[in-house]
Amino acid sequence: MERTYSPLVERPWANGPEDITFKERETMKWFAIIIRVKRKHVQAIWNMNQNAESELLDWVDIINVKADADFIAMIAQVRGYMAGYHMNKQNWLTIALDGTVETEQILDCIDASYHKVADTPTKRIYEAVKRIPKGCVATYGQVAAMAGNPRMSRAVGNALHKNPDPANIPCHRVVNAKGQLAKEFVFGGKNVQEERLLAENVCVTNGCVNLKKYGIKIENEIK
Repeated sequence: MERTYSPLVERPWANGPEDITFKERETMKWFAIIIRVKRKHVQAIWNMNQNAESELLDWVDIINVKADADFIAMIAQVRGYMAGYHMNKQNWLTIALDGTVETEQILDCIDASYHKVADTPTKRIYEAVKRIPKGCVATYGQVAAMAGNPRMSRAVGNALHKNPDPANIPCHRVVNAKGQLAKEFVFGGKNVQEERLLAENVCVTNGCVNLKKYGIKIENEIK
């Protein structure tokens, strides 16, 4: 199965240059963390005591991923897994990267972790905004409905104000229920939203867009 992501990859710790973190770009949350630790610190991962001194001094690579508490409690009984190492044990799962666990199983856990982090109200709002066609606008309420919750119009405004990728998340196509544009500070300058709409052939009159002419039809958009 092909799995495609575009994470933000970082090496955040000076004392662990081989350690790598992976963030979902829009939520900026970790979904995978690869670190190298002394085997004795994670011996529970093999469900056995490591008594040999030579083994206790060995290092091992592990990966921490997000998971549901019930799944962690169950899978932690299986060789190669344990509740999160140096992480919240209710939310994180640690997996050995020494061959104990099959690659496909590790990839499944990474995939589940990514979607757990990415599937948030904010993420759904951004995905909804991406669906607004060029040359059209949508209201905050319509975006909220497209994101699965018609009552979170305020959350739409908050999310768009923090838009991490304006080039691909066209928040300039979102207006209020009357077709009015956002305040100047939202887009970092006077008339910026209007200029972007005009560039897409959306007419703006006195800071307002004609929703009957340019507004999307929500019943068609959410099918």
